[in-house]
Amino acid sequence: MADTAELDRLIEAARAARENAHAPYSKFKVGAAILGDSGRIFAGCNVENAAYPQGQCAESSAIGAMVTAGDRRIRAIAVMGGEAGAEEICTPCGGCRQRIREFATPETPIHICDPAGLRRTFTLETLLPESFGPTNLAF
Repeated sequence: MADTAELDRLIEAARAARENAHAPYSKFKVGAAILGDSGRIFAGCNVENAAYPQGQCAESSAIGAMVTAGDRRIRAIAVMGGEAGAEEICTPCGGCRQRIREFATPETPIHICDPAGLRRTFTLETLLPESFGPTNLAF
C-alpha cells in the first residue's frame, strides 16, 4: 500500500460499492475495493440471489471488475461491512480469501472497514496461512 491518500480512496470506493449492494435476504451489505497493479481501483458489492448459492461476494465482484479491465495483481484490498463500531469485523469469507490469493501475494494488505472507517489491517498470509496458490501448480 502506498500512502494514506491512496488508502482513503480505496476505503471510499469500498464504501460507495457497499451502497449499491443487492442484499434483500441477509440485509448484510458489503463493499470491496481493490488497488490493482496499474494503480486503478476496482470496486464490487455483494449480489444476493433468491437461489442462495447463486449469490456473489463483494470481493468476487471486485476481482471480476479488475480482471475484466485487464489487471491481474492485487496490491491492496479494502472490505467494508457490518455496523460502525460493532464487536465483530467483516473479514473476507474463506472462499474469497482463496480468490484473493489467486491475484495477491501473502504480504498483500487487506484493510477491514466498517462505516466508521478502518478497523484493522491484515496480510493475506494472516488470513490464509500456508495457502494454496498459483505457485503450487508450478512443480
